[in-house]
Parts: sequence; structure tokens; C-alpha cells
Amino acid sequence: MDTGRSGARVGLVVAALVIVYVVWGSTYLAIRVVVEEMPPLTGMGSRFVLAGLLLGALLKVRGTSLRVTRAQLLGAALLGLLLPLLGNGFVAIGESKGTPSGVAALLVAAVPLFVVAYRVLSGDRPRPWSVVGVLVGFVGLAWLVLGGREQGDVPLGGAVLVVAASAFWAFGSWVQPRLTLPENPFVLAVHEMWTGGVMMVGLGLVRGERPDPASYGAETWWAWAYLVVLGSMVAFSAYVWLLGNAPIGLVATYAYVNPVVAVFLGWLILAEPITGAVLVGGLVIVAAVAIVISVERVQPRDEEPALEPV
Repeated sequence: MDTGRSGARVGLVVAALVIVYVVWGSTYLAIRVVVEEMPPLTGMGSRFVLAGLLLGALLKVRGTSLRVTRAQLLGAALLGLLLPLLGNGFVAIGESKGTPSGVAALLVAAVPLFVVAYRVLSGDRPRPWSVVGVLVGFVGLAWLVLGGREQGDVPLGGAVLVVAASAFWAFGSWVQPRLTLPENPFVLAVHEMWTGGVMMVGLGLVRGERPDPASYGAETWWAWAYLVVLGSMVAFSAYVWLLGNAPIGLVATYAYVNPVVAVFLGWLILAEPITGAVLVGGLVIVAAVAIVISVERVQPRDEEPALEPV
């Protein structure tokens, strides 16, 4: 046995996990910074369009064909609607309405809970502990939103939008294995990001958003660039690599590590308060997600949860 090669592989897995943990956890903070000046849909939409173009150019340089069939493009566009637009877009709008970045991350952590709920509605029978985890998680969601509202730190409208984003992202995750999609996950990401980004920009313009790039400060542009390069390209690549090189149970831990990172960074950098509702509701949600992921980790590879809407 080549212990040197084994050690290097373990090191790569740890490095990729750290990237997914920290970068995806920090994207909620970056979104919060961006939407202080940029309109949410056109800001996030332009981010996804550019990320898709850059990733596509990188794949072309490496000799990967981006050609897809009409059915595959339609499948990717549907995911672009459900994940970048209705998922990430609603998170951005929710944060623009005052939802703290850490709270948004905790609400988005409920994606695996919604996935189990969709399985139940479709006639599937999840394991009993999965159902327990979902019920506990939704109690945590209710406590976080309603309790946080009473403490004045979680605007109800913004929180409802982020919960809706979780539901849409979960539906996209659930329906993804049933769609006709490109086999290469990076090619899928390219078409999903540019189609979703174009739809986001279009909807933003329709709802009256009027971008004014010349008026945005350096902090906004740095946060936007961070989302394009690290949030959409680097972390995504690390995640895809992990899916093929690490146990799915280990990879799935990002779902309950990301919100912890987001809450900490929101408190440290933006001085977002960690109230009793955030602490109790957040802990209940994270525990519930941990239960569901632990129980469901033996599921087939084509039932893996999709990426978070960040």
C-alpha cells in the first residue's frame, strides 16, 4: 500500500472539504454585502452568467465539449429556474429585505428536510428517523422565524422568501435525477448557471430593478467577484471532486457546517446578533439536518442532495 499517495489523497479531501465549508458558508455574508447596493436579481443573475461563461471557457481550454441536446438544455434550464433563480434569487431578495446572513443560512439548511417531504408526497417511504428529523427541523424553522420576529431581528417577509428558496432548491434537488441532463456535471453547471442567470436578470428588469454599476463601491464589487470566482467556480469544483473521491456521508456534512460558518461570520463581520431564537432554532435545524443526512447517507448516488442556493 502506497501510504504517501493515501496521505496525499486524504489531504486533498480535507482541503476540498474546508473550501466547501468555508466558502459556501461565507457566500451568505457576501450576498448580504452585495445587495446593500446591487439590486438582488440583476446582481446575482449577472454573477451566474459570468460564472457560467468563465467555467465554460475553462472547460473548452481543457478540451471538454459543451454541446448538449435540446432535451439536455431544457433540463439544465429548468434547474436554472429552480436553483439559481428561485433558490439563490429568493435568498438574495430575502437578505435585501433585512434577513441576516446567518439566519438565511440556517433557513437554507432545511433543504434536506424539504427533500424528504417531497419524497413523502410522491409516495416514497423514507426511513422513520428521516420523518422524525423533518418534523423536528420544521419546528426549528418555525421557532427561528417566529421567535426571531418577536425579538425584532428576523423580518417576516424576508424570512418567508428564504424559506421559499429552500423549498424551491429542494424541489430542484429532488427532481434533478428525473430530468434529461448532460452527463458531465461541469457541463451541466455551465448551462444551468448561464440559463438561470439570464432568467434572473430578465426577471429583475421586469420587476423594475435598474442596475447602476458606476455607483457601486469597491466593497460591493469585491463581494460580487468573490461570489463569481470562489462561490460559483472554486467551491463548486471542490464539491464535484468530493462527490467522486469521498464518502457521501462525509460530503453531505456541508449542509450543517455551512450555517454555523455563516452565523459566525455574520456576527464577526456584520455584527449580526445571535439571539435566543437564532441560537435555539438554529441548533434544532442543524440537529434535524444531521439526523436526516445520517439516516439517508446509504441512499443511491443519483439521490444525492444538490448544491445549496449560494
